[in-house]
Amino acid sequence: MSRIDESKAFIPVRIAILTVSDTRGLAEDRSGDTLVQRLADAGHILADRKIVKDERGEIADCLRGWIADPNVDVVISTGGTGLTGRDVTVEAHRDVYEKEIDAFGTVFTMVSFNKIGTSAVQSRATGGVAGGTYLFALPGSTGACKDAWDEILSLQLDYRHRPCNFVEIFPRLDEHQRRK
Repeated sequence: MSRIDESKAFIPVRIAILTVSDTRGLAEDRSGDTLVQRLADAGHILADRKIVKDERGEIADCLRGWIADPNVDVVISTGGTGLTGRDVTVEAHRDVYEKEIDAFGTVFTMVSFNKIGTSAVQSRATGGVAGGTYLFALPGSTGACKDAWDEILSLQLDYRHRPCNFVEIFPRLDEHQRRK
């Protein structure tokens, strides 16, 4: 069973928040606000925050910019993960992934199923890694952002979480690039 090892020191992670929306600005971005508040409450650092339109190229360009930024360890996007024609966040994420974290979407679906039942099948939450940066795409609802943070990301982005976590393998994410 998972647990927090209090004998280890907490390591803050630098997280960028991306909201994908054709209609929202910062004043209306409740899901982005939810993620910013939760990461701050956990002791992490808000590295950057942006809102972009539901345009695959714009989303991917923003992700690539943060992947190249040494001051960003993790990117969490919210919005654009559904099934409609304008929902292209998942495709943009996959355009930049080096590796997909397949189980992230599975675990998110399990968490969602416990909250919203079979409606969970409509989410395409995803996670991956590129350039030593973790990337996660969450649905645009505040409930989904709370569930993903509270049930998955808060634990995996905590170095003290056992038996394992994303933070402890940061140094090895780009080891394939050092072997040349």
